[in-house]
Amino acid sequence: MIATFMEVLDTTVVSVSLPHIAGNLSASVDESTWALTSYLVANAIILPMGGWFSMLMGRKRFYMTCVALFTISSFLCGLAPTLGLLILFRVLQGLGGGALQPVSQAILVETFPREKQGMAMAIFGMGVVVAPIIGPTLGGWITDNYSWRWVFYINIPIGVLSLLLTSALIFDPPYLVRKGFKDGLRIDYVGFGLLALGLGALEVMLDEGQKEDWFGSHMIVTFFVITVVCLVAVVFWELRHEHPVIDFRVLKERNFALSTLTMLMLGFVLYGSTTLMPLLLQTLLGYTAMLSGMVLSPGGLVVVVCMPIVGNMLRKVQARWMIIFGCLVCSGGLFLMARFNLYIDYRTAVTSRMVQSLGMAFLFVPISTVAFALIDRTRTGYATGIFNLARNIGGSSGIAAATTMLARRAQYHQQVLVAHLTPYDGRFRESLAGVSAMLQSRGASAADAAVQANGMLYGSMVRQATMLSFADTFWFMGVLFLCIIPLVFMMKKIKPARRPVMVE
Repeated sequence: MIATFMEVLDTTVVSVSLPHIAGNLSASVDESTWALTSYLVANAIILPMGGWFSMLMGRKRFYMTCVALFTISSFLCGLAPTLGLLILFRVLQGLGGGALQPVSQAILVETFPREKQGMAMAIFGMGVVVAPIIGPTLGGWITDNYSWRWVFYINIPIGVLSLLLTSALIFDPPYLVRKGFKDGLRIDYVGFGLLALGLGALEVMLDEGQKEDWFGSHMIVTFFVITVVCLVAVVFWELRHEHPVIDFRVLKERNFALSTLTMLMLGFVLYGSTTLMPLLLQTLLGYTAMLSGMVLSPGGLVVVVCMPIVGNMLRKVQARWMIIFGCLVCSGGLFLMARFNLYIDYRTAVTSRMVQSLGMAFLFVPISTVAFALIDRTRTGYATGIFNLARNIGGSSGIAAATTMLARRAQYHQQVLVAHLTPYDGRFRESLAGVSAMLQSRGASAADAAVQANGMLYGSMVRQATMLSFADTFWFMGVLFLCIIPLVFMMKKIKPARRPVMVE
């Protein structure tokens, strides 16, 4: 969990430091975003390949190699004198970090007996869920008080600790079959190429789509075509290959396929809502980066407290009932956010986030338990790669969809509201007269007061339109959570793990 926490944290902790990175390295803010995009692209490319590399190198050796590469590249990122070198080192960091999540999860599934897997997944899940929540706050605090370079340097002691503990405590299971090139294992160059190109194009498309006006841009259309062609081709290619880089056959197991789809939707809403909340607080309500982080922090505390409780409950309650409960609670939290206005207080914002986080605590562990309950242990490495890839793609898609919907709905609401800013509207005339009188009482001339009053009312209208767009986006994500519930009823019943697994 230590290495996974470090890797997931790095996907969000850098985002708030981008303006400082741009200023320090003499680049524009748009150019500096490639430090984030390059990491996500490299991360997505290597993430589903953990099973293949574990078979080639051994799981423990591959895992330690990834931790070492991530730690060394973090140090190099902190030293980077130019943006070009920073992007190169971020690619190396993404390649090292991409396999940490699936391999960590595979180790957990294989190390613990099934009756203890729920608690193991709960401890692991605390890192995966809490890291993106505290990332922006931690990154802002480090950048404001020290330097953006320390955002990378903090990984070094964590990485060294992870290497020492892994070396002492982790061992490959006896049934893990290793195959080298002498045993007839061949590198699937075509599979590697198609997967890397398809996932890389997908990440660039999602990250740059809103900036480039999506399909109004030839660049986005080109990346979309590359994504579709490569990802469809890699599925057909890998199904026919003797030693596939990614084994899509694990999706034949119904519970795993449905759990993977559920995790994709969970990642979509988790990352999307986590991106929206600080944006709302800072742009519309005037919160500082630190104060907006304090709104999210109690939600992280709820997850930490509830995860072990959920892990223990899995011994007594069917996982799918817990998933349904989590979806309902998360939807409730998001519907509370959909009722926000420009005058909400700190307590209201914190409470709604805590309700959503309570639901999240009841989702990650049960979904993971259902996903791997019926997967053969020899194929766990491939399964965890696909499972975590789904969450990452869901997260990237959620951020892209949230920012796009926010911009489009703001335009719509502004178009509707601006129709009332006309001299023919009685309420507008009254408001304009009232604001003008207030400005004149403060010393402005009648002409200046009229101009300033119009500007103030227009600015208020823009803020209201933006607030309504946030409400629409939160409402959409709440509905999306409810759409997960029908998928849960399609899963096979798995009884609590107090004895060998039973399926109905």
